[in-house]
Amino acid sequence: MKFRPIPILVSLVISFSVLFGGWSLYNSYALTNPMTDIVSNIDGVNDVNATFDPDQVTIELSIDPNISLRDVIQQIEVDGESVINNREVKYHIQDDSNDKIDQWWSSSLFDVAQAMENQQYGDIPLELEQRKQELEGLEVKTEMDDHHVYVQLKFDEHYKVIILPRTPAELEVW
Repeated sequence: MKFRPIPILVSLVISFSVLFGGWSLYNSYALTNPMTDIVSNIDGVNDVNATFDPDQVTIELSIDPNISLRDVIQQIEVDGESVINNREVKYHIQDDSNDKIDQWWSSSLFDVAQAMENQQYGDIPLELEQRKQELEGLEVKTEMDDHHVYVQLKFDEHYKVIILPRTPAELEVW
C-alpha cells in the first residue's frame, strides 16, 4: 500500500482547522461575547474584557470611580452565573493611580493585612479612615461581601481600586 502525502496532509490541515475553529467559535460566541455583553450593560462599567479557561474566568474592567464596586461584582456574578458555570472568577480592575496614592496604600497595608489575617474586617474601614489625614483630600471607600473586601481610594482625579480576598491563605497575592 502506497501512502500519498498530499491527501494525508490536506486532511490533517482540514481536521485541525475544523477542531480549533469550532473551539474558537464556541469560546467566542457561547462564552466571551455573552459575558462581555452582561458586564457591559452594568451602569458604571466603561470597558470589559473576559477570557475563559477551563476552570477560571478572568474579567478585566474599567469602571467609573464613583460607583460601588461591590454592587458591580455582585451583579456580574448573578447575571453571569450561567456563563461562569462554577469557574473561579478573577477580577482585574484598571485604575488611574498615582505615586501619592500608591505610597499611602503601601504605608496602610500592614494594618490592613493584620486585620485581614485576624479576620477583623470591621477594623479595615476604621484604620483607613484614621490614616486618610496623612494625605489631604484622599477619599476612602470600603465595602465587603462574602468573598472580598473592596477598597476604593480617590485623590484628585486619580483613583485606585483594591480587591482583597477574605481567604487568609490568598493574602500573599496582593
